[in-house]
Amino acid sequence: MRSRPKIYAGLAAVIVSAASVIMTLGATPADAAVGGSGPYPADYETSASLANQTIFRPQTLPSERLPILVWGNGGCSANGLSQGNFLREIASYGFLAIANGAPYGSGSTNSQMLTQSIDWAVAENSRQGSKYYNRLDTTKIAVAGFSCGGLEAYAVSNDPRITTTGIFSSGLLNDADDYQLRRLTKPIAYFIGGPSDIAYPNATDDWGKLPAGLPAFMGNLNVGHGGTYDQPNGGEFGRVAVLYLKWRLKGDITAGRNFVGADCGLCHTAWTVQQKNLTLGGDTPPSAPPTTPPPSGTPTCTAVYSVQDQWNGGFVANVNVTAGAAALTGWRVTLTLPSGASVSSLWNGVASGTSGTITVANQSYNGQLAAGQTTSFGFQGTGSGSGATATCTGS
Repeated sequence: MRSRPKIYAGLAAVIVSAASVIMTLGATPADAAVGGSGPYPADYETSASLANQTIFRPQTLPSERLPILVWGNGGCSANGLSQGNFLREIASYGFLAIANGAPYGSGSTNSQMLTQSIDWAVAENSRQGSKYYNRLDTTKIAVAGFSCGGLEAYAVSNDPRITTTGIFSSGLLNDADDYQLRRLTKPIAYFIGGPSDIAYPNATDDWGKLPAGLPAFMGNLNVGHGGTYDQPNGGEFGRVAVLYLKWRLKGDITAGRNFVGADCGLCHTAWTVQQKNLTLGGDTPPSAPPTTPPPSGTPTCTAVYSVQDQWNGGFVANVNVTAGAAALTGWRVTLTLPSGASVSSLWNGVASGTSGTITVANQSYNGQLAAGQTTSFGFQGTGSGSGATATCTGS
C-alpha cells in the first residue's frame, strides 16, 4: 500500500506558491539574469506559439545541437520560473529546457503541457526561419519534474520520443497508478531528498516496482522535500541533474561514471545511491548474459502438463516427465496451479503442498529414466485446471 498519499503534492504547492509571491514582489533581476556555471550562459524566453511555457536556452546558441528537457514544476505550479535557477543551470550546459507555465504565471499545469513542449520543440527544429531550425537534437529528449511535476513526468514517460525520465522528490500517490511503472521502457533516475523528504516512501515504493531489466538510478540526498533548486545554479540537485543529462542525452561517459558501478562518482558521498541494470554504454537494458548449454551428460528433463478431464468444481490432470540427453536418477517438477485450484489426490509422485506453487518428486519406482525416456504422474484437483504450468529439474 502507498504511504502518505496526496500529502506531499499539496505541501509542494504551498512551497511553490510562497516562492512565487516572493519573486513577484521582489522584481526579476536574479531570475532574469543570464547565468549558469556551464560554458553557454543561459537565459529564459517565451514564444507566442508556446504561450504557457517558459523556455530556458543558451543566450547564444552553440554549434552543437541542443538535447531537450521538458519539466513539470513543484506543486504543478504554472509559474515557469519556479525552479528557474535549476533550469537555467541545465541550459547553460547546452540544453533546451522547457518548463510548464509562463514566467510568473498562476494556476496549475497538467501533463499534456509536457507533450505540447515536445511537439513545439520538434516543430521548431523543422521550421525554416526558426532560431532553432536544425539546432535541436530531437532524438534526445528527457521528461522530468519536481514533486507534483514528477507525477506529470510519469504520466507522459511512455511517449516514444522520450529518451529518459527524471523523478525529483516525487513518487506515485496511489497503487492504482502503478501501470505507469509497468509501461516504462526507457532509463529512469530518481533524485530524492532522503528520509526527511515527504515523497521518500512513495519513491521507494516505485523503485521496488520497476520492470525487471529497466536501467534505473536512485540518489538520496538528505535535504528534505524542497531540494536545492533555489540555490545558486540549482545547488547540488542542479549539479547532479546536469551530469545525468550529459550522460543520457549527450553520451558523456565521464559524466555517466558518476552513476554507474560500486565506485561511482556519487557513491561514498553525501548521496545514498542505488542502481539497477546500469551500464555506461547505452540507454537500453543490458542484454542477458549468454546461456551456456549444459555439458554433455548433465541430467535435464522436461515436463508437459495437460488437463484430462474438467467438470464444474473439479478436474483431472496429467504431467509427462521426459529425460533429456542424459539418464536420470531422479526428477522434481515445480507445478504452479491457477488461483483457486488445489490438489485433492495425486499418484505416481510425492507432492509437497496442495495449492499455488507445489513440487512433485518421483516415486522410488519411476525416478530412474534412460535418455529420452518418459514417465508420468497425475492428480485430481478442485477448481479449474486450465492455465497451470510445469517445469522439471533432473538429477
